[in-house]
Amino acid sequence: MKLIVATHNEGKLVEIRRILEEDLGEDAAKVELVSAGSLKLPDPVETGTTFQENALLKARDVAARTGCPAIADDSGLIVDVMGNAPGILSARWAGAHGHDLANNALLLAQIEDIPDSKRTGKFRCVAALVVPAGFLGEGSPASETVEIGDMPGVVIRKARGEHGFGYDPIFVPDEQPEGHTSDDPDHFGEPLTSAEMTPKEKNAISHRGKAIKALVPAIEALLK
Repeated sequence: MKLIVATHNEGKLVEIRRILEEDLGEDAAKVELVSAGSLKLPDPVETGTTFQENALLKARDVAARTGCPAIADDSGLIVDVMGNAPGILSARWAGAHGHDLANNALLLAQIEDIPDSKRTGKFRCVAALVVPAGFLGEGSPASETVEIGDMPGVVIRKARGEHGFGYDPIFVPDEQPEGHTSDDPDHFGEPLTSAEMTPKEKNAISHRGKAIKALVPAIEALLK
């Protein structure tokens, strides 16, 4: 079965493939993952006002263009004291899309006076699987499955770590890898930021990993 991932980021394909291999076992070989980017599909304009709306918008667009089941996700950082901002605007919080340093600097400035105990938040990912009408046989209806994954934690005051992207350097997840703490001289032995974790450690607890993993039963049902 060909499964289209609504992304131009090939790294996301690797992560999803790993999840399918872990959860589907031998059946994972029955799924051919293809990115929208490799098919040269355009990025739809994300006009939704929630993570769910944007995830569904992207998955529906790819499913309609290809006639194949499609997965899409939308994610961002939610800071409790900011009324759930930056939210869907996370990637462009400072104005320019994907300007990580500017986004981090603005967010830290906005909550500079907030005490450490109140700097809680979470990364949230909403993942959607859309199966187009007719895929399961003539007359079969379209179907949609939506799952949510959260990675709760706290926003710290100064960035640390070289891995990851976005707000990873200023976010310490509640879940931590066993036996691995910060090597930063000023924070030695403290919990890791997302950017101090290895990719494997982060993927094991990440919001995206949880949301995609929750879609596996729906993907497994398509194989049957």
